[in-house]
Amino acid sequence: MISVGARATERARERRRPRPIEVRFRTIVSPHQLNSRWGRRIYWAVLLTVLTLSTLAFVFPLYWMVTGAMKSGEELALMPPTLVPRAPTLDAFAEAWELFDIGLLLRNTAFYALGGWLVTMAVDVSAAYALSKLRPALGNVVLGAMLATLMVPPMVVLIPLYVTVSDLGLLNDPWGLWLPAAANGFNIFLLKRFFDSIPKELVEAALIDGAGPLRVLWSVILPVSRPILGVVSIFTIVTSFKDFVWPLLVMTDSDRMTISVGLSQTAGAVPQNTIMAGLVIAGIPTVVVFVFFQRHIMAGLTAGSIKG
Repeated sequence: MISVGARATERARERRRPRPIEVRFRTIVSPHQLNSRWGRRIYWAVLLTVLTLSTLAFVFPLYWMVTGAMKSGEELALMPPTLVPRAPTLDAFAEAWELFDIGLLLRNTAFYALGGWLVTMAVDVSAAYALSKLRPALGNVVLGAMLATLMVPPMVVLIPLYVTVSDLGLLNDPWGLWLPAAANGFNIFLLKRFFDSIPKELVEAALIDGAGPLRVLWSVILPVSRPILGVVSIFTIVTSFKDFVWPLLVMTDSDRMTISVGLSQTAGAVPQNTIMAGLVIAGIPTVVVFVFFQRHIMAGLTAGSIKG
């Protein structure tokens, strides 16, 4: 017979013995079903179908615009439409360049984009640095007010903003585009989140060495913030090229229009294939920026999400 002490010892050993972990999968399809032959086939079929449809939804409008510019006006008006041009030609691109004066429109837009980028960097970086590292009184309240502006539709503030710009005499003036673009709560939020992830020991070391707040910003914060600065720069430049409503209201002179406004002003008097050719030329800068800097966009958006 087993003594009472032996039984107690056995119970203690059982309590100390690690129990197997029960794994529960709360998914529609369990891993066991996915690892089966038909599970893998269905999984890859659904995945490829979703990816294909998503790609077509984004790429087909670009394809239709480019091929439409290569068609003649008669072919473009055919019903049902042709997916591939019967006699592709590039004459519409040369015609669009001359009729729309795209060279002038691109120079205007590039100038507005460069100036808007400089003003945006000066305002948004300074605001984000102050909220993140200088920690002013009621800083969280100010940040909350900035983020609250993101919930207001742009069309709601369009009339008050136009009246303000008009009263300041900034119509047909580049500052009428640059100043409203600089007050961007989303950019300030992105920059602040990244600045928060910078170790405070770097800032404290610079302060001990005698650096002031501006020197800390220039010599410590900005050199390590290149990813997020690149993201904000790309967003600012792309927005300058694609914005339509606000430049339409502010820049009314024909020699000061942006490319999006200039194309719309002459679109009613030219053939449809020429309009598409002008749209293709206008979209090239933004497509090039995205293709070459998409890696920097993703790196900058995720750089400040994890501290350490």
